[in-house]
Amino acid sequence: MPVNISIRALSRRVPIVVHSPGAADVRVTGDFSSWVEHGIRLSHDGRGCWRTVLSLTPGEYQYRLLVDGTWKDHAEAGLRVANSYGSENCILKVV
Repeated sequence: MPVNISIRALSRRVPIVVHSPGAADVRVTGDFSSWVEHGIRLSHDGRGCWRTVLSLTPGEYQYRLLVDGTWKDHAEAGLRVANSYGSENCILKVV
């Protein structure tokens, strides 16, 4: 008998926190969003900290930040890989 496990049941809540005082708009995009340039908008706490929570299944994801429309590294990302644009993508591992 096949086991029916929903993808949603395997998903993990993954917080993304970006420290970017002075930014007007911070977004994240990557494998998990098909690299759409408008990305996922983060919420601002009024003190320079931007946050969102992604729902992701276990695996490894590449991503970048868009801060005020400019591609940026996520300073808190410990793992990175070179991309075809001469910069690096951040790596997010979900277990």
